[in-house]
Amino acid sequence: MSSHEVQMLFADLALIVIVARVLGRVVARFGQPAVIGEILGGILLGPTVLGGAVDSVFPAGVRPLLTGMADVGVALFMFTVGLEIESRHLRGRSWLTTGSALGSTLVPFGLGIALAFYLLDQHPTDRHGVFIVFVGLSVSVTAFPVLARILTDRGLSRTALGGIALASAAVVDVIAWTGLAGVQAVAADDGNHWKLSLAVPYGLAVVLLVRPLLRRLVGDGTPMRPQHPSAVVVVMCGILLSAAATEAMGLHFIFGAFIFGLVTPKGAAVHAFHGEITDHVGRISGLLLPVYFMVAGLGVDLRHFGVTQAGELGVILLVAMVGKFGGTYLAARLLKLPARPAAALAALMNTRGLTELVILGVGKQLGLLDGPLYSLMVVMAVVTTMMTGPLLTRIYHRPVEVPDPAPRARYRDAEKVPSA
Repeated sequence: MSSHEVQMLFADLALIVIVARVLGRVVARFGQPAVIGEILGGILLGPTVLGGAVDSVFPAGVRPLLTGMADVGVALFMFTVGLEIESRHLRGRSWLTTGSALGSTLVPFGLGIALAFYLLDQHPTDRHGVFIVFVGLSVSVTAFPVLARILTDRGLSRTALGGIALASAAVVDVIAWTGLAGVQAVAADDGNHWKLSLAVPYGLAVVLLVRPLLRRLVGDGTPMRPQHPSAVVVVMCGILLSAAATEAMGLHFIFGAFIFGLVTPKGAAVHAFHGEITDHVGRISGLLLPVYFMVAGLGVDLRHFGVTQAGELGVILLVAMVGKFGGTYLAARLLKLPARPAAALAALMNTRGLTELVILGVGKQLGLLDGPLYSLMVVMAVVTTMMTGPLLTRIYHRPVEVPDPAPRARYRDAEKVPSA
């Protein structure tokens, strides 16, 4: 790198962090999650606003370095997604969780398939089948971390509704990432498909070997089994190595980080470790995730947004919102959840946030999304996430605090959630 490129790298990094932090605080004043401001910051720093000047602000020699930093930030984010998915979220609500998750996945996926056929006219591709499945997945996702933050901010995380939402979103996330892994496996055309066969033994090794070793390393907080002083460092290295392993197998590195988060010890017994690793990862990803938004924003170009694009965006938004909201609401109502909590659950499951951006980034990298369609899908992710707060306020403005159901409680406990 030349001295000028080094200067621009540091200056660009500072600019990204400042814009992300300022816009994050601005949107927070309007009841929106900070991630919305950070995504908008990425779009503002891209060609949509800067036009041709974006090449001067982010020179070609600097972009690969920023992309590498963004990839590390996304890997750490995916680790936290896996880390936040705990088995306690899934206990005691099997019927309602399964029904809501299926309604929140299958209905938008089906409508997404119809949407894909509509989009093929304007965005042709020679991989029709993979494109159709990918579009279906892209409108079916729910952003578990953003949803969890919304529930916490509104004091709903420990209510029955909050538990149901977290459990359903956890199941939807696992389905979405599994489906995306399948899409990538089919879309890859590098002649090394045999590497994908290593994914199953790798997953078994992580569960059967790595997970017990991590438990011994982390301890349980008792004097007989204290936490090893190097536990955090080992976990941080494990995230990166697991990401490298899945990337080497032909899967995206996000899957390795996500799997490592799933098997990392969690729960009350390791509460101190959980807080420590979350703090360390959060500090690093807090710096690097805004870089990902910038890299994503460079691919969003709305300068030529016209009537045709407006029509496509309208259809995409309609499918995304009707599929998620309608599918979740109908499933919850069929399982006897009262109307207003069912509507609140449907609004929560419509949250997409950064998780959607990660999936769209994979689609663009695989060549399934062209520039214009990628831009429209990013706008859909922003709009649907921004809708969650206002919808929840209107639908469930006076929520009833209900204790979280006991671990062995049946679905009848969820039925006790009264309408607000």
